[in-house]
Amino acid sequence: MASDLHIHTSFSDGKFLPEEIVEKSKQLGLKYIGITDHDTIDGIADLYDKGFYPATGINIIPGIEMSADSEKHEIHILGYNIDIFNEELRENLIEVSEARWTRFSEIIEKLNNEGYDITETEVLTLAGASRSISRSHVARVLVKKGIFKTVREAFNTLLERGKPCYVPHFRLSVKKIIELIHSAGGIVVLAHPKLIYDDDSVQELLDLGMDGIEAYYPEHNDIDTARYINYAKKRNLIISGGSDYHGIGARHNIELGEFELDDKFAKQIFEMKK
Repeated sequence: MASDLHIHTSFSDGKFLPEEIVEKSKQLGLKYIGITDHDTIDGIADLYDKGFYPATGINIIPGIEMSADSEKHEIHILGYNIDIFNEELRENLIEVSEARWTRFSEIIEKLNNEGYDITETEVLTLAGASRSISRSHVARVLVKKGIFKTVREAFNTLLERGKPCYVPHFRLSVKKIIELIHSAGGIVVLAHPKLIYDDDSVQELLDLGMDGIEAYYPEHNDIDTARYINYAKKRNLIISGGSDYHGIGARHNIELGEFELDDKFAKQIFEMKK
């Protein structure tokens, strides 16, 4: 059996409800899954409230993916085995969520000024239960309206850093995110290091107190994976991996179950619960 420790739900910018992810994962025979929504733990909380977490037939690792403040790079940090009721974490996530809403409004204003017919209501309708409104939601509406063919095209043309409608937003520092995840009893893992596009920075980040690195990722080739595993071995860090599944054509078009992590890595993380 295999596992996937990087999955998004409709509580951030994924397509499927958390319980749908759990059911799909069971059908595919995944043994461990990590729910890692962007800057929110609402998806895991929803599973808990509805009786799907803890689950039978599959091991769910409660997680999160947080964006870190950086002027040069897109830095994402994964937290695993977090206490979803930790007050300090919850309070900081509320602050981040509020900043996402402000940014979202500014993006819509920029798009309108550039001549694109899109409204906040359209984005919020598509986002549904998500309170973690992101650029992906905006891009999906642009695709739905036929303005772009793919989410990636919308990002490349308008929404990425340096493009006409990009808006920076409030992010916590790397050190603060590490502190928060640890205070919530969690394990800190550097997400998709290749997408930082600077291995010197990757090594500096690992030395700030990371517990692990996401060595296995769809956009990592065999050479990349081997390099990041070597970084982990030198620092005695855990190794993680996952598909970054959203259920929509985002960074890469990959279905749940197509990219798998060996159970031995997932089991190690699952058993590190405090």
